[in-house]
Amino acid sequence: MLGTRVDPTSEPFVRNREANLELLAKLDEALAQARAGGGPEKVERHRGRGKLLIRERIALLLDRGSPWLELQPLAGWGSDFHVGGSTVQGIGVINGVECLVGGADATVKGGAMNPHSVRKGLRGLQIARENRLPAINLTESAGADLRSQKDIFVPGGRTFHDLTALSKAGIPTISIVFGSSTAGGAYVPGMSDYTVLIKERSKVFLGGPPLVKMATGEDADEEELGGAEMHARTSGLGDYLADDELDAIRTARRIVGHLDWSKLGPGPSLPADDPVHDPEELLGIASVDLREPFDSREVLGRILDGSRFEEFKAAYGTNLVTGWGSLHGFPIGVLANNGVLFSQEAEKGAQFIQLCNQASVPILFCQNITGFMVGTRYEQGGIIKDGAKLINAVSNSEVPHLTLMMGASYGAGNYGMAGRAYDPRFLFTWPNHHIAVMGPQQLAGVLSIVARSAAENRGEPYDDEQDQAIRQMVETQIEAESNALFASGQGWDDGVIDPRDTRHVLGMALSAVHTNEVAGASGYGVFRM
Repeated sequence: MLGTRVDPTSEPFVRNREANLELLAKLDEALAQARAGGGPEKVERHRGRGKLLIRERIALLLDRGSPWLELQPLAGWGSDFHVGGSTVQGIGVINGVECLVGGADATVKGGAMNPHSVRKGLRGLQIARENRLPAINLTESAGADLRSQKDIFVPGGRTFHDLTALSKAGIPTISIVFGSSTAGGAYVPGMSDYTVLIKERSKVFLGGPPLVKMATGEDADEEELGGAEMHARTSGLGDYLADDELDAIRTARRIVGHLDWSKLGPGPSLPADDPVHDPEELLGIASVDLREPFDSREVLGRILDGSRFEEFKAAYGTNLVTGWGSLHGFPIGVLANNGVLFSQEAEKGAQFIQLCNQASVPILFCQNITGFMVGTRYEQGGIIKDGAKLINAVSNSEVPHLTLMMGASYGAGNYGMAGRAYDPRFLFTWPNHHIAVMGPQQLAGVLSIVARSAAENRGEPYDDEQDQAIRQMVETQIEAESNALFASGQGWDDGVIDPRDTRHVLGMALSAVHTNEVAGASGYGVFRM
């Protein structure tokens, strides 16, 4: 069992807690913007049409009292588009089956898709495919936001490809059409395994009456062109014809019920008792000033079952903590940073990843990393080839990876610890998280040194006052472009979470992972020895 040295009365603990609470308040403000939809006026107009809001539809679709893990709720934060990418998606339980559930928020520009909507939707379909989750789309969309068509048209076409790929893989897809599903949006019900339409509500057509008039001169009636009853009786697009929204939701629940869907993974096999140490203390442990280190074991002691952790190679490569534990009864291997990565840490991590693959155990990567060590001594000692071993192991590992970014994520350390580019099944961040090529001060300093050297080579004097101003400007820019909210807005993670919720968020992610098989790699690429 992991012990603790945390003193909740210490100055660093109190300072971190206060700073993290401030960051969580900003997070709550951003999440509130996403949940507000298009604003009070648009919400009331939607309700005035007798329609439920997207989150209300999801709540009715899910089993009562079951958990809901929302994914990428802050997509588009900091952009000109609505926070959340005008869509809602996540993992929830329907008739006892974990499903990927998502849909457009029709109160935001009629549910029209923008670049963030597209990226978010594709990420959802990737999660459904990798984890073998039935995918349910609550469809009501005006199609593409035509103002950003150049950023949508090409990548958006991948949506239909991925829907059919799910079907080919035997993963069911279901579309419930709550309103208009126009242009490209019409292909969502068209390419789903099951389609539920609602009388006098669902409208599915490639071209609505205005476009038909422009293209052919025909004066088309909406109902005859793409109404629910027409598609149910004439075109064959509709598989089920519901009386109203509630009937459509009941129908979708019945469809999931008859899928006879079961998990392929081994599931939880260990005691799922609560940690001995209080998760509330994570707010005081996680440093907001990322130059201040903290012991990752203190984090593990507050998220692992019973605070139990069997550490592997504890005396070797001590800046990387590796070992075995469990979360909500699911066995996991853990790699957690306690500082910069040297050659010993890289070799230790690569070996441990291979062991997890031999045992077919999922891996949790806990990132708080400034990168691999640099300098003449370390370059001559082989830091590049040793770091490559770790990246090779991460790249070719086949057990599911979950990544938690609980501090810094800089340089190649992001790659060696299963950053987004290395396709972890799920990736979540804490509000204190920062991600960049390097820290703001280091990056500004490097640019300053390069500029000074260039001036000397040209035989020109160097303006120190201007240099200081440029360094400050660069630091400010990198700080703004590397914080947790900005990163989540770019879609670089699956959500910013309250540190106190980490255990439950990761537990839900592991449960979803076990819907598919959990098996390790049988081989790796060439390791440079």
